[in-house]
Order: sequence, then C-alpha cells, then structure tokens
Amino acid sequence: MNIEQARFNMVEQQIRPWEVLDQKVLDLLFKVRREDYVPPVYRSLAFVDMEIPIGHNEVMWAPKIEARVLQALHVGPHERVLEVGTGSGYFTALLASQAGVVVTVELHADLKEQAEQKFRAHGLTNIQTRLGDAARDWAEDGAFDVIVLTGSSPLLPAAYLQRLNPGGRLFAPLGEGPIMSASLVYLTAAGTHRTDRLFETRVQPLRHALEPERFSF
Repeated sequence: MNIEQARFNMVEQQIRPWEVLDQKVLDLLFKVRREDYVPPVYRSLAFVDMEIPIGHNEVMWAPKIEARVLQALHVGPHERVLEVGTGSGYFTALLASQAGVVVTVELHADLKEQAEQKFRAHGLTNIQTRLGDAARDWAEDGAFDVIVLTGSSPLLPAAYLQRLNPGGRLFAPLGEGPIMSASLVYLTAAGTHRTDRLFETRVQPLRHALEPERFSF
C-alpha cells in the first residue's frame, strides 16, 4: 500500500467533502500519522471510511468524524483540554498538536499504556494520561477550556458544564438508539450555555454513561 497516497485520498475523498476545509486541520492529518495509532492487524484499514476496533468493544472514530470534530472545537495553543476516553490515542495526538495541555482519561489500563507508548514514541510531552471512569465527571484536574467525550451519552452530564472555563466548548455525541446528535456546547457566560448540533451519527456509548430515569409499571 502506498501510505501517502492513501492518506491523500482520505483527505480529498472523505474529509473535504464533509465540509472540513480548515487548512490547519487538514495539515495536521498529514502530520499526525494515523496508521501509527491503529492496531497492527488493522493497519491496512487506517485510511478507510470506517470505525476500527481497538479492543474492549471500543473503536476509533472514522477519519471524517475526527476531522469534523477537531475543526468544530477550534482548539487554541494556550488551552487546556480534557478528553474522556483515550482509546487508540490518535485523537488525543491531534488535540495535543493544537492545545497547550491535554488531560486524557481512559477506563482500560491496557489501552492507556498502549497510548502512552505511542505518545512517547512521537515526542508528545503535553499529554497527561489518567486511568479512571470519567463518563459522568472528572474533578481531579480542575477546569478546562475544551472537553471532548469520545463516547456517546444519553444525557449530557451537568457536572461537565461546571468544568468549563468561560468561553469553553464541550463536544459530546448525545442520545440513544440508531441516531445520535453530535453536539457542541458553548459556555457563553457563567451558568449560560448554548448547544449547536453538528451532525447526526452513531457512536459507541461510554461505559457508565448518565442515563435518564426509567419508569417501570
């Protein structure tokens, strides 16, 4: 496989048509080597428009989802980012290439360790990894300018809105069933926020995600 041609085709045939036109984001997709974060058995699928299994019933997002979310977040070089669900570490690396600091929380110890090895190999020193369950909140590291939930949640945990600095943004796939809403929440002022629905999708749920009360009869 011609890796660079496959990467070029991914950008031109999958990502640009999905309205990802920010040149900084497009440049990152050439700089951060996606194939290095894909499990070796699936390396030939690194640039295919699909989710890729990484173990524990978890997956890497499809490339166009990664790019579209990164463009919407518009992360700045002095911002602190919280990522809930490290997974393969690829989206973490994309965030770290734009942010000042990325704190990333992973539920599974082996995924955390594998991601840490990749971060060291690529010289990414502004990533702080954590092992824990952050599906509903993560209070250990203070406030953030950007928060990303890489798994879906039926409801948006209100605790995360309290973790945002003024002007902060939170991305989360919200909802249940076959169609979910990829949502970007802006904290416009203390206690005030607005939500933009970016696109419809279906994303693996976070373990222990916040759920609505169920009525039984």
